[in-house]
Amino acid sequence: MTLSNQFVFLTTDIEGFRLCRNTRSQTGMTAILCLGGWIEVDMYGKMVRIEKDDLFVRIPTHDFQVGPYNVSDDYEFMQITVDAKIFEQIMFDHMRMEPNWYVKQEYIRNHPVFRLSEPSKDFFKAYFNMLILNLEAPATDYRLQIMKLLAKGATMELLNYLDKLSVIKPDDLLRMSVNQSDYTFQEFMRLLQQYPHEREVQWFAKKMDITPKYLSEICKDRSGKSASQWIAEYTVTELKYLLRNTTKPIHEIAKEMEFPNASFFCQYTKKHTGLSPNAFRKETKL
Repeated sequence: MTLSNQFVFLTTDIEGFRLCRNTRSQTGMTAILCLGGWIEVDMYGKMVRIEKDDLFVRIPTHDFQVGPYNVSDDYEFMQITVDAKIFEQIMFDHMRMEPNWYVKQEYIRNHPVFRLSEPSKDFFKAYFNMLILNLEAPATDYRLQIMKLLAKGATMELLNYLDKLSVIKPDDLLRMSVNQSDYTFQEFMRLLQQYPHEREVQWFAKKMDITPKYLSEICKDRSGKSASQWIAEYTVTELKYLLRNTTKPIHEIAKEMEFPNASFFCQYTKKHTGLSPNAFRKETKL
């Protein structure tokens, strides 16, 4: 069984997994619950084994692409892939609340397999079955909005489960900050969340009393992204959210995000999305 629309991709079929593996799984958030048997997936050159009651998670911010895999004859699974736009909408607010979200991202990247409890499996199956029912029902405007809400709910339930696992404890964060470079990177991320409309590396470097070059080197070493890339990621996430989910005029969004003027905002949007603000709003609005 494989079903999909613009919000979700569902499959219990290995052929559906192969299809998603080569397309939407590279941009969406994917969760695979193993119901029986096993599958081994190549991640960064290392085979990761997913067995019965395991949940495999991949989030859109990861550069991971599903490589070669082996699967047992009795492998059974449920897969939910949620469109990246849904994930972005949730994370726009979540990143503001969760100062250590980037640490959790890194943890999930390195530890993508989690053992689920019975209640957690029941939640996953419930969302999966509700999504199937809605995909199979006649399409209406209400039905599409219900699908969007269910996709959001499934994603938030997964994030809630990962939080309940307490995979990153306060003591772990302290241990991760024992060296100066880790502390510097965490301080940069804290400032970025506190001052999301500052867009110059020099501004953050001055605030931290270090050079812009050193700040970018620390960011690149710690996360694989430069300071300017992190700043752009935060900015683009916010502008996409505002364009996609509000009806505010372009000049109001530019003012809210503290761009010098609407013209500069339009140039920035086109540079980072390939579209003008109005074109992006028209083509990607959910």
